[in-house]
Amino acid sequence: MKLRGCIFDLDGTLGNTLPVCYQAFQRAFVKYLGRHFANDEIHALFGPSEEGICQQLVPDQWEACLQTYLEIYDEVHAQYAQPFPGIEDALQLLKQCGVPLAIVTAKGHQSAAISLRYLGLAHYFDTIETGTAKGAVKPMFIRKVLARWGTPSDQVAYVGDAAYDMEAAREAGVIPLGAAWAATADADRLERLSPRVTFRSVDGFIRWIEVNVNPTAGEPSEGREQWCKESQDCL
Repeated sequence: MKLRGCIFDLDGTLGNTLPVCYQAFQRAFVKYLGRHFANDEIHALFGPSEEGICQQLVPDQWEACLQTYLEIYDEVHAQYAQPFPGIEDALQLLKQCGVPLAIVTAKGHQSAAISLRYLGLAHYFDTIETGTAKGAVKPMFIRKVLARWGTPSDQVAYVGDAAYDMEAAREAGVIPLGAAWAATADADRLERLSPRVTFRSVDGFIRWIEVNVNPTAGEPSEGREQWCKESQDCL
């Protein structure tokens, strides 16, 4: 496979950061709205950045709500300070294969910066595109990365843990790869979107890189894809 770029989602893909998002929103909303939001209620708000979510729910005090969210987000993140085991190995391997890396996330730039500081991964990525208050814009930002790289879309992969990630990848014309290694991922829903491969573990993703992307691997590409279809690490 000629892979000339790999773009990653952040939450639930590079690190176990969704619990951080949930807790920060829950505590901020208790303060400004006086009620507790369940995790699935918060997840249903995702699409706009945190700024956009606060503008929608707390229009009169959204700036103060956002600042509270960011303070709590930073505080809670200390409990989730490591990337998923093996993620750094995967990023290093892709770099060794000469594959440029980027992040396209719906997170706002401030929370993304906090997460990347805790996870220690920012140096792997030559471009990072964060979300906007207006809503779901991942296809547009994926295309922005493609334009910056000057790379055909069918030679770039997007790795994400959510159904919307697969939809955005298809809309932008890149290869959708499902990341189902987080406890928060819905592997069945990902698979219904027909990604190229859905990985149940980071080890499975690493093995896929080794046999599909690594130029030193000697197997023909058809055989490499067949390995992943038969592997217990993939769906």
